[in-house]
Amino acid sequence: MDRTLLGLGGKRPSEMDRLPDAYASACPTRQALDRIADKWTVLILGLLEGGPMRFNQLRREIEGISQKMLSQTLKSLERDGLVSRKAFATVPVTVEYSITPLGATLAETLVPLRVWAETHIAQMLEARTAYDREEEAGPARLDVA
Repeated sequence: MDRTLLGLGGKRPSEMDRLPDAYASACPTRQALDRIADKWTVLILGLLEGGPMRFNQLRREIEGISQKMLSQTLKSLERDGLVSRKAFATVPVTVEYSITPLGATLAETLVPLRVWAETHIAQMLEARTAYDREEEAGPARLDVA
């Protein structure tokens, strides 16, 4: 199927108007998917949806994130236009992060993903345990395509 036709009512775009195709290896859309699929991105944007926060506030709220990882993720989010950083001339310098309008559009779509994960994690863990038990107990299974 020509994925460039999706959402165009069957009209064929010119080569200049081709839509991004995330299934194509060279498509830059994959960079956006990398950002979206990152657990720290989901958690940071979820918190910033509630309003601006300082670095240490974010670090306290997101258990398990290192200072280095939080810093790297915030820089990437800022670079991608999803988060803005504002420094205040205080001693020491106070830095506040807030979600941008573009980041807010992404956060809207990530909330259901986080809620799904929170709702279904028990089922996933049960499936994982059953799978591991089966793998340990028996001979290799044959998958027939």
